[in-house]
Amino acid sequence: MLSARVAAALARSLPRQAGLISRNTLGAAFVATRNLHASKPGFQKTGTAEVSSILEERILGADTSAELEETGRVLSIGDGIARVYGLRNVQAEEMVEFSSGLKGMSLNLEPDNVGVVVFGNDRLIKEGDVVKRTGAIVDVPVGEELLGRVVDALGNPIDGKASVTRCLLPLLCIYVIQTATVSFLFFKGSIASKTRRRVGLKAPGIIPRISVREPMQTGIKAVDSLVPIGRGQRELIIGDRQTGKTSIAIDTIINQKRFNDGTDEKKKLYCIYVAIGQKRSTVAQLVKRLTDADAMKYTIVVSATASDAAPLQYLAPYSGCSMGEYFRDNGKHALIIYDDLSKQAVAYRQMSLLLRRPPGREAYPGDVFYLHSRLLERAAKMNDSFGGGSLTALPVIETQAGDVSAYIPTNVISITDGQIFLETELFYKGIRPAINVGLSVSRVGSAAQTRAMKQV
Repeated sequence: MLSARVAAALARSLPRQAGLISRNTLGAAFVATRNLHASKPGFQKTGTAEVSSILEERILGADTSAELEETGRVLSIGDGIARVYGLRNVQAEEMVEFSSGLKGMSLNLEPDNVGVVVFGNDRLIKEGDVVKRTGAIVDVPVGEELLGRVVDALGNPIDGKASVTRCLLPLLCIYVIQTATVSFLFFKGSIASKTRRRVGLKAPGIIPRISVREPMQTGIKAVDSLVPIGRGQRELIIGDRQTGKTSIAIDTIINQKRFNDGTDEKKKLYCIYVAIGQKRSTVAQLVKRLTDADAMKYTIVVSATASDAAPLQYLAPYSGCSMGEYFRDNGKHALIIYDDLSKQAVAYRQMSLLLRRPPGREAYPGDVFYLHSRLLERAAKMNDSFGGGSLTALPVIETQAGDVSAYIPTNVISITDGQIFLETELFYKGIRPAINVGLSVSRVGSAAQTRAMKQV
């Protein structure tokens, strides 16, 4: 039999914590036990046994696990790099959160501290601030809910549009009745994608792949006839500044409208445009052009502008690639444009030098080749056993004075399946697109050409 003294002792000793037995529960049990002792003996025995069984059940079923968080302290902060002490079990490329609410990514795991790159303004962080692990590798939302939106490198919308959230509970919806129609006022600033995907996934292996065999029509005669591109191919667009590199990419997106307006899902080509290190006004003009051409409905724009931190410019291509891989792995077809990877390499060089990593040729770190190869290898044509989807990549590289033998251009040329070389002289002569046919090549696209196009 449980005495009133035992019940009171339990109420005092057990911790007052969510998930554990509350003092109110034990207090009520104590009062019930006291009342039973004062009642008739016949009821005491039955009531006390019942209270004892209830308490025993609650005590045995109590969740005694405590939520532990590993935290550290900022040793130094500057130039977008934070040195953090105390995060002993942090993983490489894990997202961490500062006390100011800013997020960061751990890159350098050293014996006595961790080098963290900050996704934002480092002036909001001070020496001694608390940093806590999130336990999650950097990921972004993916899915068809992102179509028509402009997002940053972390997948947060920056276009100011209303959320595409569908309210399932009528109580959560706000109705505005106008002329017998019901309009929904959705919460702004969020994307209702239930699926998230890591940004740094490995490329598909050899077994899931199949050779490129379907054409990817750009709608540009010079490209489709002379430098054909297939679905799943990686074709580099290279040239000096102001030679029409972005125009080829944007025209390709706009020319997919006739396929996406149809009903055949196998012919549709969803597009992702990744703007790296560009001016905000340029990105705004680009989005307006896509909107005017009614092409935004099948396009996602990932923007890491020149005013954004270098880690966001480094991360944006991987985020866009993860969004494109969602379509590829679900048996659909996607096209991703990286405009441009030269600026991503510069941002990565800045991060690496600030993290005190040893520089190599042109001050780029030793793994700058791996930076681009692991990204572009994720573009692939999958076989039918894996859905038959594809991800086509059109990376853009800007050269200096037509020098294609520089470090970054030669790296990306060796990774891709061909290149479209644009020349300044041809551009000024009025030949547009200014494609140098002698230097441009498509290594695998000819297998994807239609028979009629081969005879041209």
